[in-house]
Amino acid sequence: MKRFLFTLTLIAAMAIGASAQKAQLQIGYGGYTMMDACDMHDGGPAVNTAWGAVTAGVNFKVAPKFSLGASYTFSSTDRKHIESSNIYYHVIMLNARYDYWRNSVVQLYGHLGVGADISHITYGDESKNKGYFACQVSPLGAEVGLSRSCAMFGELGFGAQGLVQVGFRLNL
Repeated sequence: MKRFLFTLTLIAAMAIGASAQKAQLQIGYGGYTMMDACDMHDGGPAVNTAWGAVTAGVNFKVAPKFSLGASYTFSSTDRKHIESSNIYYHVIMLNARYDYWRNSVVQLYGHLGVGADISHITYGDESKNKGYFACQVSPLGAEVGLSRSCAMFGELGFGAQGLVQVGFRLNL
């Protein structure tokens, strides 16, 4: 009985703590990803430069200056001189963000993401998947509040989400 009450108390405390966390949804676009810079297309013929990457994610504030979350990034490209050969990059990452300066409108932060890239490679009627390590290191990020619930952001760094990433965030 004591174990049951302890477990029930622990679950209730976790539920109360989870509801107190503020969620932040984001969507952004980044240019020149690590998929372009590194060999994340199973070697072989060269690829054209990808068009960039679209990222969607959610962050939860776990401490006054620290947030954790997850993101999904999509990008694609094709192989040079090979008809009907495409590569689709699907990246899933866990992200951490540390806010190191803020005033009433602007917030400066650093962002680190670690995860996996699943490259779906097609050529003609054949296809295969290849897995790679993916990361994002953005030591300089800025968020500008447009209202209490909406903000725009920009980041400089390197990784699966791009050298330069811009987008919008919605605070829930």
